[in-house]
Amino acid sequence: MRKWVIFAIFLAIVFGILYYLTFGYYSEGKRGGFVTRLSNKGYLFKTYEGELRMGGLYEGDGTMNSSEWVFSVSGKNKDAIAKLEEAIKSGHRVSLTYEEKFFALPWNGDTKYFVTNVEVLESGRGTNLAPPPPPIPAPTEIDTTKVL
Repeated sequence: MRKWVIFAIFLAIVFGILYYLTFGYYSEGKRGGFVTRLSNKGYLFKTYEGELRMGGLYEGDGTMNSSEWVFSVSGKNKDAIAKLEEAIKSGHRVSLTYEEKFFALPWNGDTKYFVTNVEVLESGRGTNLAPPPPPIPAPTEIDTTKVL
């Protein structure tokens, strides 16, 4: 009897660890940028795979580097999928809240990063952060008959 209790405790610990590694996460955060791709992928386990283009940094030579970040969205998260599709259509920036899993498992998606919430921001691709410059005044004619 004691042998079976120890075996049951051992199995419970092993299944607990496997459950945590499968469904748990060790990091969470936010990223912002423009969603450039969202596709529904998978043979047996369908997930949405996306790509976020984050704003680049200007280097000393004046070039702009843009980094891309790939992420997964569960097919059950209909609200996030709808907001991502709207952001792609309108060209608005998004702020993605995500969880980073321990492993990329086949039934979870292609990446370790799972988007849990999407916030569509108001500033789009065509908006400028700086106000437009003031208009240039029209030139005036100079009277050359007058003495200075």
